[in-house]
Amino acid sequence: MITQNYSSGLVSESYWLIEFKDYLKLKRDKLTDTEIKAKIIQNNIFGAPNEYRAKRIYGYIKRRADSLDENAIELFFNSDLSMQRLFNLVCILRNSRIFFEFINEVYREKIILGIDTIEPSDIRIFFNNKIVQSEVIAEWKEPTRKRIQGSFMTILTESNLLIERDNKKLINPPIIDTLFEKYLEANGETDIIKAMTGAY
Repeated sequence: MITQNYSSGLVSESYWLIEFKDYLKLKRDKLTDTEIKAKIIQNNIFGAPNEYRAKRIYGYIKRRADSLDENAIELFFNSDLSMQRLFNLVCILRNSRIFFEFINEVYREKIILGIDTIEPSDIRIFFNNKIVQSEVIAEWKEPTRKRIQGSFMTILTESNLLIERDNKKLINPPIIDTLFEKYLEANGETDIIKAMTGAY
């Protein structure tokens, strides 16, 4: 389920699909959290520039992975690359209310209206509205908001929900695998399906 708190933590995160997959492999091998952390840091599995950064990436990836049970992890590894990308995206969305609301209120609405691009003005308007609605977001500095906006575009592009062509960000709604869709429905997350696909 989507966290209820607004956080600017996305400014420090990347898409990290390979790292997410590496973490889930260790989790699938029944290693404890302590063992996973030690293995990742000692062997620098994430290829971090230093131990501090390795620990930070570990924390973010662990938070994503903690939202998956054993069955979901198996489904992840039995899925093709496009679905694994969506798995990672869903785990990011679960931990970022502001990102989910952007996809639900902007990306989804564009699909419904038949508009095929995301423009910089769309993001500015979205954040201007959120500043009015939330004291938490209103307190974020302008550089923080800009970095979060950049994270939105990067993650959507790496998830393949946006395609860059002719200097435009083209909307590319995913075709969701039936098993993955059933998994989300069983978790009460039809709102995520609707947000990503533009469904009613």
